[in-house]
Amino acid sequence: MNTIATWVRRHSWLSSVAAFGILFAGADAVQQRFMRPPPPPSHHQRPPHHPDRARTARAALLGLTFHGNFNYVWLRGLERAIPGSAARAVVVKVLADQTVAGPITISAFFTGMSLLEGKPDIYKDLRQKFWPTYKTGVVYWSAMQTINFTLVPPYARSVFVGVCAFLWTCYLCYVRQHSSGTDREQQQHEVWEHKEQHEEPGGPGQ
Repeated sequence: MNTIATWVRRHSWLSSVAAFGILFAGADAVQQRFMRPPPPPSHHQRPPHHPDRARTARAALLGLTFHGNFNYVWLRGLERAIPGSAARAVVVKVLADQTVAGPITISAFFTGMSLLEGKPDIYKDLRQKFWPTYKTGVVYWSAMQTINFTLVPPYARSVFVGVCAFLWTCYLCYVRQHSSGTDREQQQHEVWEHKEQHEEPGGPGQ
């Protein structure tokens, strides 16, 4: 454990970027496997799971390039501007985090994923899902960042946020895919429904 802490201290930027890339990929894979939207009413069971590895790669790229770097710079700057772990300092840092960093990272996720997918309107998901997501994030991240600013040493805070971001990114991936008429899950349901119709007894060729 001491060896890991020493490595993180010496390579705090690399630790942050790597953690976000790995955890974003893992969160997307977990969401695809265990948090899929429910099947249409006409189905009695889900279609077989086929992982969308391209989507997982896009999530990893977004975590690696933007979120890891942003959180590294943001948390270091926040600690320099408001040093210490006294109650007042923690409250101010949490408020600043939710006022500034929260909207930026949520916006970057929705628009970044849409941009990497090549969608014609990269702001559609952001317009539809920002406020419900932000309100949930205020509750979740206020608790996590209070722990972070109170108990975690500054050099490890970005990595801690990356670990917390695993659950948060599972939620973001679910929100982004849920109730979307163009997402891959919906396409799989349509293919599965078409296949079931052709396999029903008494159909063509029976």
